[in-house]
Order: sequence, then C-alpha cells, then structure tokens
Amino acid sequence: FRWHWPDFDEPINALPVAPGNTVNLLGTLQEKDDGRILQRSKRGWMWNQFFLLEEYTGNDNQYVGKLHSNMDRGDGNVKYILTGDGVGSLFLIDENSGDIHATKRLDREERAIYTLHAKVVDKRTNETLEADTEFNIKIHDINDNEPKFSKDLYFASVPEMSDVGTSVIQVTATDADDQTYGNSAKLVYSILQGQPYFSVDSDNGTIRTALPNMDRETKENYQVVIQAKDMAGQMGGLSGTTTVSITLSDENDSPPRFANHTFRLSTLESAEVGAAIGRIKANDADVGRNAEMQYSIVDRNGQDMFTIISDQNTQEGVIRVKKQLDYEKQRTYSFKVEVTNTYLDPRFMYSPNPPFKDDAMVRVTIEDVDEPPVFSRNPYIIEVHEDTAAGSFVGVVSARDPDADNNPVKYSIDRHTDLERLFNIDSVNGTITTLKGLDREMSKWHNISVVATEISNPRQTTRVPVFIRVLDVNDNAPEFAMYYETFVCENVQSGQLIQTISAVDTDEPLVGHKFVFSISSSNPNFTIVDNEDNTARILTRRAGFSRREMNTYLLPVVISDNDYPIQSSTSTLTVNVCACDSRGNMQSCNTEALLSAGLSTGALVAILLCVIILLMIVVLFAALRRQQRKKEPLIISKEDVRDNVVSYNDEGGGEEDTQAFDIGTLRNPEVMDANKLRRDIIPEMLFPFQRTSPIKDNADVREFIHGRLHENDSDPTAPPYDSLATYAYEGSGSLAESLSSLESGCVEGDQEYDYLSNWGPPFKKLADMYIGKDMVRET
Repeated sequence: FRWHWPDFDEPINALPVAPGNTVNLLGTLQEKDDGRILQRSKRGWMWNQFFLLEEYTGNDNQYVGKLHSNMDRGDGNVKYILTGDGVGSLFLIDENSGDIHATKRLDREERAIYTLHAKVVDKRTNETLEADTEFNIKIHDINDNEPKFSKDLYFASVPEMSDVGTSVIQVTATDADDQTYGNSAKLVYSILQGQPYFSVDSDNGTIRTALPNMDRETKENYQVVIQAKDMAGQMGGLSGTTTVSITLSDENDSPPRFANHTFRLSTLESAEVGAAIGRIKANDADVGRNAEMQYSIVDRNGQDMFTIISDQNTQEGVIRVKKQLDYEKQRTYSFKVEVTNTYLDPRFMYSPNPPFKDDAMVRVTIEDVDEPPVFSRNPYIIEVHEDTAAGSFVGVVSARDPDADNNPVKYSIDRHTDLERLFNIDSVNGTITTLKGLDREMSKWHNISVVATEISNPRQTTRVPVFIRVLDVNDNAPEFAMYYETFVCENVQSGQLIQTISAVDTDEPLVGHKFVFSISSSNPNFTIVDNEDNTARILTRRAGFSRREMNTYLLPVVISDNDYPIQSSTSTLTVNVCACDSRGNMQSCNTEALLSAGLSTGALVAILLCVIILLMIVVLFAALRRQQRKKEPLIISKEDVRDNVVSYNDEGGGEEDTQAFDIGTLRNPEVMDANKLRRDIIPEMLFPFQRTSPIKDNADVREFIHGRLHENDSDPTAPPYDSLATYAYEGSGSLAESLSSLESGCVEGDQEYDYLSNWGPPFKKLADMYIGKDMVRET
C-alpha cells in the first residue's frame, strides 16, 4: 500500500492491509481490533495494491478485498464501480458493498499483476462521489511449476584418460515460479545415474569427471541422468530430469600391436620391380588419426630386396619388390618389420605402458619360373675391318638358361634387322660371321638383333642388340675436292698462280688426312707447289700463252695419302687459255675452248627441259587442231531437217492436177530402195540397219504410214533428239523423179568418190557415205 499524507506532496510506504481490512477511499483506515474501530483523522492514505493467491481450489468465488467510501452512509445510495483488466470476466464487485471477488482460478505464470480502477457515484443522481482511483491486484506465487531443462537429451564428449574434475558440460533448468518470493524457484542439481564416473555441481549444473584414467577402449559411451529440484531440494519440492550422453573422445594412448608376429609370403621370381607380393596388418585400438601407422623394414637383408609402404585406407603394410628376384640365387628371405604410430602423444610416450611400437618377422619364399635365356652382355658392340672377306669371323654372343635345368640355347639373327643379309650366326655357339664384304664408306654401323631361344621351350626367347662397327681401311684414293674451271691469261707471267686445288678422301685415318700433290717434272708449262695443308698451288712455268697455238692444256695431278697402304690417284686439271685485261681479269676465251670445257650438269638439265616443254606444246597444239576437225558436223546443208524446216505454200492444182503427183505410187512399194540410208544421222551405224518388207497387196496409205511410224519408233539407230522422217515415195515411174538434190542424176551421176578413201582418217566417214551410196545405186 501507499500511504499519502495530505500535508505533503510525496507519498510514503505503508504496511499492507491484512485480509478482512477495509480501505476507506477518503484516506481513513478503519481497522477492526477486538471489535473496536480505530480511526485516524486529518490525514489520508492512498492504497494501490491487493494480494491474491494463485491456483485457488475453492468452490466459491475467491474473495479479493473490500472497497469502502466515507460517502457511504449505509443507506444504499452509494454505488461502487470497478473498471480495468479482467473486470466482468475475472473480477466482480458488489456495487452496494464494494466487495471484490475473483471468479476464476488465476495463474501467476500467465499474469502476475492486474491494474483496476474504482470510483463511487450516487445512485440517484449518478454524481461522482469519489474520483477514479487506480489500484493493482498482485497474484501471490505458489510452487506449482516443476523445473524444466532446455533439452531432453544432451550430447557431450570428454577426452579419455582425463583428470578428475575435468568439466564435461553444464546443464541448466528453469522454474516458472516467482524467484523473488520464497523457495519455489530455487533449484538444486543432483545426479541420479552416471556415478561413480561423473558428478554434478548442485548449484550450477556443471558435470565433471569423477574417476581417473577412464579408457575409451574399455568403455566409450556413458548415459548420465541429472535432476533439478526446486524448494532448495527440500521435501515436497518439484523436480525435472534430463539425460546427458557423454562420449569419451580418443587419445593416442594405445600402441599398435601385431596379432601374429610371424608372416609367411610367397612370390614368383618373375615379379616385376614395384609389384606387391603381400600385406601385413597391425591392430591399434585407437581410431582416426591416432590409429594411423607406419611400417618399416629394419633388417638389411630385407631392405635390399623389398620395401614396405602403408595403405592409408586399410592401415596395412604393403610389401613390394625392390630389386629383381632370382630363384637360382636365393630362394627365401627373412626380415623384421616394425610398426609405429604416425602421430605420437608425448603425454603417453613415457607412461608405464609398453613402447609405442611392435615388430614381426616376415618370411618370403621365391617360386621358380621358367625364364627366357639371359645374354652375358646387353648390348654387344663388335668392331670389324671393312676389308674383311665374306665368311670372316666378326664376334661371339653368349646366352644361357638361368633356370636350374640349364636347357640348351640356339641362336638366330632377326632378318628384319639384316635385310641385306650381311651376317650369319652359328645357331649352336653364337659365332657371328660375314656373308658379304663390308664397306665402311657405305655404312659405318650395322645394328642387328640376335635371338636366343630355349630348345626345349621355343616360347622362351630373348633378344639382344648387336652393334657392329666397321673400321676404316685405306682403300680409297684421294681426289679433287671439286671441279675446277681453270684458265690462264695469254699475257701471264712466269710463276704466276692460276689455281689452288684441294683433295678429299672418303677414308678416315686415325691421325687425319695428309695429301701430297705432284705433277710431271718435265711439264714445260706449269708447276705445282704443295702447301703442306692438303692444298696445292698451280703456277705457270713460262710466260706468253697463245690461244692460236693451243687453247686448252690438260694437266695431270697425282694426289697421294699417307695411310697404309698408300693410295694415290691422278686427276686431270683442264686449263683454258683466255684473253685477259692488264689486271688479269678474263675477257673472252676461244669457242672451242669453252666447248671443250663442257657445260655444267645444271645447264644441260635446263636445256633438256626447255626442249621437252617445246615438244609438248607442239604436240598439244596438233591434238587440239585435230580435235576441232573431228567436231565438224557431217551434214552442213541448210536443208538439214534437224535445224530447218522449209515450208512450201504452193497447194498444187487440186484433184485435177494429175501431173504434179501420182498418189498411186504409194500403193506400189515394191520398187522402194530397202537399203536407202537416212540423211539425218551419221551413216556409220552401231546396229545393222533393218527394214521390214513393204506392205503387199496395195494396202491403204494410212496403214502404210502407221507401219513406217512404228518402224522408226522402234529403230535402235534413231537419233536421241527430235527429227523429221519422210515416208513418201515417188516410185520408180514417177514423172517428178527424186526431190533430193543429193540423188540428182545430173550432179552426182558423173562423180567418182573413190579418191576420198585415199585422203586419210579425217575423210573416212565422208568416203563411206558417198562410196556406199554408189554401191547401193549400182545394186
């Protein structure tokens, strides 16, 4: 309650009114004490709060308190009015007495304070007797809510082997009751399940380890049940529980161990280097990164022939071949393999546990395989002189069967590597000989392949390359290094240099080439001086050469080498005499001299190509002319029915004109020329010309024409283009005779065409056409 003294502006706190007290709205507190009513005058108090217990369980409405005004004389003229939160639904007031009741059970957790307004009016005049005054109804808490955890199940982890008191997780519960009133919301935590491994702080709910050296490998998961109880844990308090699933996380506290300390493996001796021959496995109770292991071979015997690596997926040790195995040399290997953790924890390295490593013995048995022959060397390099005769010894290759049986071996040469068949090999002892003479200048090296095959098992073969080097022998004489075009001027002086010459030799002596040049000492025109560097100078011995006397001099030069045996050759140097100026520059040489010097190969090739091109042009031109002649049309007359149709508009004399044309001739076809050729096609036929016999018995003209039309349609020799065929026939007795100018007697009768056959192929068709007509006419 708030007390208010009218003499002061500020209110002061007052003691609460006990249940059953009456509040005077004018500020007078009326207190019942043993039936006496105590009144305080001249000062008033302002009340502002009622208290009401929550969760009322009675059958009647719960009494809240009573409002009373000094204006109420007890005559029933005063009316109490209540407004605010829950009025009418939760709170009711007796307008006559001012008693306030709660109609429903109230829950403090839903709402703790209700704000109401009260005033007093006159029932008759509705005049306000007491101004509107605000007051609160506060709900008193009772312990009706149990503690609740935020989760029904918690998950936590703690490293294994942790010290006692290591914090794991903190769990907290909440109580909806009023924490400021009594112990309804004061919680105490305790552990119901999980002892003796874990403990819980009763005040804040922190879970800690309670035992030392908890080993994950022994037990990994723990279920801990925590209880939170209100009323400070006293009897009658409400409680709530939650479950905490605690997992011990792994630490590298367990060393790797071999379950079996002896492993037996086997492999073929033909296993390739790097091939896996087996796996061994150690066990580690740890997991994840702490279970990763490394394997190593600690014996020198095993380190030379084998290696071991760790499979990161299976944590197995994979043993691989390091060097080629040989059953015949060693059949078994025994060595020790050691395993350790990849990542070590220093906290456990010096613990009382055994060392963090383990070892095991591995025994590898080598199994025999039928191996191919093995050559004593690979490759072979053999040297032979080029002057070696056919059938001479070159060298020997040797191979053996590496197996214990040591089967015999035969030798052969792969002829794909010796296409010229220069060498042969003895199939028994491997001796290589020559089949032909060798020439180093043709080939300095010969690379052949020799095949060794087991006689008892031909599938077992081995190839080895044999490189045969042909050594040089001085069998070639030196010669000029190039062709020299040498000339001497007519006005040359004695001792003047006209040419410097050099030589080449296809041989290759070990000490290098050394050539000696010389000419006949009796030569009156030229002399030679050796420069001692494989070159020589040609000098004139006299002055005053003349082209009229001799325009060309042939100078034999002898060139010798210094190898054994000495080889020499004579090369001829052609010297032309030319006219020169005062400085020695050539101006002209005699034509004969130029011809004697000859043309170079390039010039001859160019001249020959020009001649061939000219001949091709001439032949092509002649062929084109001949082709044009062949394409001339056979019938060039303007009356050619394929190109021209001449129209004659003269209708004749009608039926009375019996002199112009006699239609009776059409009914007399016996006199027709059966072999008459058509003029609109080439006379030379692909098929023999056939004509059916004329229609007999004076058939009608219509049938005659239809018959001729059918013959022309079915004629295989007819041209592939549209043409005009004439079916009229005048008859042998016609007064008009032939209408064709080609058959005119006055023009063609006196002509002889036999001479056309002598004009050659271009006139062959013309000759066949006209000569053939003469033969038909004579017939």
